[in-house]
Amino acid sequence: MVVVATTSRVPVLFGQWLSPGTHINAVGAPRPTWRELDDEILRTARIYVESREAATRESGDIIAAGRVDAEIGEVVTGAMRGRESAGELTLFKSVGVAVEDVVTADLVYRKARAQRV
Repeated sequence: MVVVATTSRVPVLFGQWLSPGTHINAVGAPRPTWRELDDEILRTARIYVESREAATRESGDIIAAGRVDAEIGEVVTGAMRGRESAGELTLFKSVGVAVEDVVTADLVYRKARAQRV
């Protein structure tokens, strides 16, 4: 697994560096004209996002890829398939949809309250 979290305007991670089966979590380059992933990654990876609408508007990497294979929610519900082979390159490109932050904060809050009781 590789995590990329940059404010780069040009690619900093290159497909030639990756082994088969690598998963990439890309959470940076948060502008439509910024990139942190090269064209090879975008061409070969199976691409997952939180929201097609947000990612195709906000992420330069997704705009450059010209496609999204599935939203993560579709994979969780079984509407779309996740990884299909051990050698497949997969990419989760996050643009920071606020509902994820709210759900995470609620989970942390509930666990903290449960430990105090």
